[in-house]
Amino acid sequence: MRYLHTMVRVTSLEESLRFFCDALGLQELRRVDNEKGRFTLVFLAAPGDQDAQVELTHNWDAENYGIGRAFGHLAYQVDDIYATCQRLLDHGVTVNRPPRDGHMAFVRSPDKISVELLQKGAALEPREPWKSMPNTGEW
Repeated sequence: MRYLHTMVRVTSLEESLRFFCDALGLQELRRVDNEKGRFTLVFLAAPGDQDAQVELTHNWDAENYGIGRAFGHLAYQVDDIYATCQRLLDHGVTVNRPPRDGHMAFVRSPDKISVELLQKGAALEPREPWKSMPNTGEW
């Protein structure tokens, strides 16, 4: 048995790719447009980690998706949590749970998919502006 991917439905493929690729730093691996089924699948992964993929499913006909209680979040280990959060802020992403402890942060995609960011190795020394930044919204 081998893990393949986690699928999340997205309402705007363009907004979702700006979040997951431009802001978060994932890379698009492949894309499937299915005209008969009226959907597009885009498979993403962190650079150098193609075994843990996220599949963005965009149904061409508009639907509203609720986030169920059974789904928690996607999680990524990052080399520098402060630099990652700053890049997200620079792309207009709200850091809902800032990395006050130098170890963990949470952000949300345009479709409110929660993404946990964890510092690789030991926590970084807490520093401003992160250590005094309040939580925003929910994650």
